Amino acid sequence: MKNLMKILVAGLFIVSMASCSVSGPLFITDNPDGGKVGESSYRVIFGFILDGGDASIKSAAENGSITKVSTVDTKVEAGLFVTRYITVVTGE
Repeated sequence: MKNLMKILVAGLFIVSMASCSVSGPLFITDNPDGGKVGESSYRVIFGFILDGGDASIKSAAENGSITKVSTVDTKVEAGLFVTRYITVVTGE
């Protein structure tokens, strides 16, 4: 019985450490890439939004001091309990 509990605890630990990450482009403009990068993100735990819940293009551009947006990418990093949504903006 003790061995079974150890195996279950080890299995749950391994599963909790597993995660998945997906990223992709949202849109691209004709503006030149000025080398600046801005990010905005928020986390979701069990369906509840943490960190204010702002992963907008506007806040990402403000975080990178970007006035002309060149590209916008999105990323989703999902774990067992926590999911993080990230918006990445590049431009000048």
